[in-house]
This record gives sequence, structure tokens and C-alpha cells, in this order.
Amino acid sequence: MSELKKVPLHDRMVAAGGRMVEFAGYSMPVQFAGIKEEHHAVRNGVGLFDVSHMGEVFFKGPGAIDAVDRLMTNDPKKLQNSQAMYTAMCNESGGIIDDLVVYRLADDEVMVCVNASRREADFAHMKQMQSSDVEVIDRSDEFAQLALQGPKSESLLAGLVDFELGELGFFHIRNAKIGSVSVMISRTGYTGEDGFEIYIPRDHAGQIWDALIEKGASPCGLGCRDTLRLEARMLLYGQDISESTNPIEAGLAWVTKLERDTAFIGKPALLRLQEEGPRRRLRGFVLQERGVIRPGYLVYEHAEGGDPMGEITSGTFSPTLEQSIGLGYVDVACADLSELYIDIRGRRSRALVTRKPFYKRSK
Repeated sequence: MSELKKVPLHDRMVAAGGRMVEFAGYSMPVQFAGIKEEHHAVRNGVGLFDVSHMGEVFFKGPGAIDAVDRLMTNDPKKLQNSQAMYTAMCNESGGIIDDLVVYRLADDEVMVCVNASRREADFAHMKQMQSSDVEVIDRSDEFAQLALQGPKSESLLAGLVDFELGELGFFHIRNAKIGSVSVMISRTGYTGEDGFEIYIPRDHAGQIWDALIEKGASPCGLGCRDTLRLEARMLLYGQDISESTNPIEAGLAWVTKLERDTAFIGKPALLRLQEEGPRRRLRGFVLQERGVIRPGYLVYEHAEGGDPMGEITSGTFSPTLEQSIGLGYVDVACADLSELYIDIRGRRSRALVTRKPFYKRSK
């Protein structure tokens, strides 16, 4: 554990009773009160996550948005200042290097939030866009990042910030102050609930954490973040997507704008994949029998016999649905079937197949 990197709030996480585990090279809390309790706190109230292991890469200069545009599958040029978008970033073969959120902060400044496990690979890939009119800077070590998530997150945070929080639209970001601390606040999230990501100068992260906990937010760990994101069908890099998967088979065509003029990295390969059609598709599963779906379990077309037609990439017991759910890739020949069978410890169990999120909040 001593060799793992520590986030700025590490000592507070330990003092709050966080059970620390290794994640992406960091010592991170997997749970505090318990995964199920924390999960329901986010679905019904407010949960607070320390996600300071995530990275922040800045593009600065008159060519900033053009440089980002040549990296991403989505269309960053559509962003107005203070807007954000979800996107994938691919290699030349169309494999997914990372999935990210792009924030256009100003005409000449873009921030990209990257996954902790991909920080070095992402930055190396992005650096090739550096030129005389754009500088690419990894500022991850300057920031702590807190995620405040849940239906009551706006009312809790509203009393602490220096602007009318209700005016901050979904997938927008703005500068703000919490007390005397200058921060950036975006209305985004990874749980399926309304919520906010707060980017804080790392030396001030403790006082912001304390203020949010004092107002009533429940400390939450990575364990419930995984059950929450899976219910909302949000993909986990390293499990559901990687450089060996592409956006078309992963169900990310909605953030893959192949029709635009920009020759972004990976576009020719993705055009070929689109024309040929994918060999497999990512699908959701809701188990109809006892058991819990886990990554690595094999998927079959029939209850008996035949070769595996797919493999589970994410799986858990859903605290909200009280059913086991999962994601996995299946051969395209089976992708439109309404039910398949998952081998759970040597026994094939029937599962319904879905393309939709398992949980969607009411607005």
C-alpha cells in the first residue's frame, strides 16, 4: 500500500472509516458505511465521492479547439464556451484509448477530464497535437476533484456557492467560489443522478470536503460508484471498453460523428467498421434466476450445448432493482435476441437482453 499514490484527501478518507484499496495505482476508498447504504444515499439523497485520481489535461492557445477536434470522435467544435461533452478518443485502428469529458472553458482553452488509469497514455497521445498555436499541459497534480451526486445535491450545494446554482445547465461548467476558495463546478456525473463535479486547487480540497460533509453529504466509495454507474449503463474503461474495443460495437455511435469533415485519428478505421458492420455488440443483461453476474462469465444462445456467443464485462447485484445486472459483448448473430443464457459457476441461467439503461432517474 505504501507504494500507491495518494489523493489529497487520503488522510480524511482513512479518518472517515474508508476501507482503502488499490485502484489505478492509487489508494482509494472502496466503501465507508457499506456499498448498499452508500448506493441508496446517492439515489435518494446526496453522496460525496473523492475522485481526485482523475486527470485534467489542458489545451491552451488559439488552436486549442482544433487540436482537440482532431483527437475526439464526437464534435468538440459544436461546444460553446462553458459547455461540455462526453466523447471517445481512438487510436489509428479505431480502438478506444479512453472515454472522456471535454470542457470548452474559453475560445483558446479546453480542459479534458481523463480516467486515472489512462492518464499517461492519454497525455502521450494528446501531446502529438502540440504546435506553435497550442500547448498541451497535464495539470492533474494541481487539482482535487469531488463528485457530489444525488437528487438533493443542488439544494445542498446551493447554500455554499456564490451564484444561482439552478442556472448551471446539464453538461455546463463555470468558475465559482465556495467560501474563499476559487473552484470550477460542472453539472455532470457518473451515477445516473443529478450532480456536480467540483475541481479544486488541491491544497484547499480538505475544507471543501468538510463543508459538504457538514451540510449533510454522505461519504461514498468506489464500490457504490460501480453499482450506480452500471445501473445507469455507463461504461467502465478497462472492463467494458479498451483499445481492443471500438465505439461502434460498444454502443458509442452516438458520440462518434463520422459525417463531420474533420479527419480525426481513427476515423478511416471506424468508417470501415461501420461499412462492414461490427462482429459483436455490447448488450445489457437482467438475470431471471438466482445468482450474480460477474465479469468473465460466458454467454450462450441456448440453455444447453453450443459454443459461447459472448462474455460479460461488468456485473453486479443492483441495489435499486434488487436483481443481478450486467454488460457484455455478444456475437452480432445473437445481438437482437430477447434472452440469452449466462454460465454462472457451471450452471446456465436465463437473462433478458436489453439495450437500455437499467435505471433512469425521473426528472
